[in-house]
Amino acid sequence: PFFTTDSASALRAVEMQCDLLAKATSVNGIFTADPKKDENAKPYETLSYTEAIEKNLKIMDTSAFSLCRENNIPIRVFDGFTNGNIQGVLQGKNFGTLVH
Repeated sequence: PFFTTDSASALRAVEMQCDLLAKATSVNGIFTADPKKDENAKPYETLSYTEAIEKNLKIMDTSAFSLCRENNIPIRVFDGFTNGNIQGVLQGKNFGTLVH
């Protein structure tokens, strides 16, 4: 209770002093609405942690965003099902959404 896999991942990133938390999803980043349900959903290229929390974006829970904000760990949200994307994130490629 009270913890999701996102908040557990954020906590682990803090403990390991990571430079980035990579969140693989089924869509390429964070959108204004669920792009699978709303064809007018627009992607965010970047967001602040505070914007992500205030806009109540459902891609991660508030605890995970807060842990990363308090410890200055950026979050890269990207499509984990596209071939090469995980490797691309690890190489610092700029796709999906960066929360910082």
